Amino acid sequence: MNPNNTTPYANLDPSLILDAIESIGYHCSGGLLALNSYENRVYQVGIEDDAPLIAKFYRPHRWSDAAILEEHEFSTELLQHEIPVVAPINIAGKTLHHYRDYRFSVFPRKGGRALELDNIEQLEWMGRFIARIHAVGAIKPFAHRPTLDAKTHGYTPYHFLIKHNFIPDSLQKFYSQTVEALLEKIEQRFQQASPITYIRLHGDFHAGNILWNDTGPQIVDLDDSLMGPAIQDIWMLLSGNEEQRRFQLNRILDGYCEFYDYNPREIHLIEALRSLRMIQYAAWLAVRWEDPAFPRSFPWFNTLHYWQEHINHLNDQLIMLGSVDNSLD
Repeated sequence: MNPNNTTPYANLDPSLILDAIESIGYHCSGGLLALNSYENRVYQVGIEDDAPLIAKFYRPHRWSDAAILEEHEFSTELLQHEIPVVAPINIAGKTLHHYRDYRFSVFPRKGGRALELDNIEQLEWMGRFIARIHAVGAIKPFAHRPTLDAKTHGYTPYHFLIKHNFIPDSLQKFYSQTVEALLEKIEQRFQQASPITYIRLHGDFHAGNILWNDTGPQIVDLDDSLMGPAIQDIWMLLSGNEEQRRFQLNRILDGYCEFYDYNPREIHLIEALRSLRMIQYAAWLAVRWEDPAFPRSFPWFNTLHYWQEHINHLNDQLIMLGSVDNSLD
């Protein structure tokens, strides 16, 4: 692996990228287009006399080979159950390849349009689609990927931010008080929803990871796959005001329940999971802050104003989680 963790892609120049692709048997035309990705590096690569490929170079040190292969196996399993997913191409029995300091995979290029969150038919279709994914996800657990809970996505990122002095001194006491109270409320919500069934999930199922075409949805980017409650793959699709979110949730669940059982107690987890994502996202940026791409792409992060706003948002979540949960009414 690349020993320089602060500049993990320093040596990933166009020549190395094209050489890596040719090392697994392709003949590159020389065309190379960087695609929008922060965690990994993703490129559209021109192939002689064939359609372009999408090449993903994995961030060094983030996942073990076993964890990456588990993601690939999940994608393949979904395809075997005729669930549309953009899965890595198997070349000579391998989906994960190594070249110099990097690990990479190649994918077919797929197109599509955005999901319409105000389209009842599409929302119910998405419910059926997610339910089919979860039916497969429930067959067996991940062995090398994390479980989404208050520890992994709450306490661990919180402790990282404190230990590495990201929180300004003037805000540290208020931040700690807010986060610790919030995590206590989050744990209460998990208890309220128990028993929770943890299954294999997409994990980052927002509208940007869905491609819609004439045959319906297909999913991309299972890089954040993990074990968790089913509602994690549903709540991130909800947007707008409370009435709009409730409408979207009901339509998605109408379709979902046609294919997979749903635990209605998990609705208690929506705001808890939203809170965990807010904590984890701040730490995600902090962990990668020495990667030169991150200060360029997120110049607003790690400023006094950012942390003030972040604490305010967390406090809003604390108030929300402290109120009576009427989401099942």
